[in-house]
Amino acid sequence: VQLQASGGGLVQAGGSLRLSCTASGRTFSSYVMGWFRQAPGKEREFVAAISWNGGNIRYADSVKGRFTISRDNAKNTVYLQMNSLKPEDAAVYYCAAAIHWRAPVVGSEYGYWGQGTLVTVSS
Repeated sequence: VQLQASGGGLVQAGGSLRLSCTASGRTFSSYVMGWFRQAPGKEREFVAAISWNGGNIRYADSVKGRFTISRDNAKNTVYLQMNSLKPEDAAVYYCAAAIHWRAPVVGSEYGYWGQGTLVTVSS
C-alpha cells in the first residue's frame, strides 16, 4: 500500500489543523493506521492509531483530548484532527499502515509509511 499524507502547514499556538493520509490499493480497510511525528533532533514518536474498523483507538498521552484520529474506509483515508496546537507539536507527521493491532504504538510494527507532512506551530 502507498500512503500520501497532506494537510500540514503553519498555524498559531491554539489553532487547529487536519491531516489526511490517503492510501492506494483496495485493502486499506484491513490495515491498522497510525500517525507518528518527528521533530528536529528528536526521535520519532507515536501520536495515534486506529484499528481497521475504528473499534480500537490509541493516543499518546501528550495529545489526548486535543487530537482525534478517524478513518473513512470508503475514501481510503485516515485523518488526524489536531486542536489546541502547542509549539511542541511542531514536527513532520507521518502516517503508517500495519497489518496487526499488536503493538500500535511501536513504529516497527508498521510496514508502510507515507512521506510526511510538516506541521509548524508558532508561539
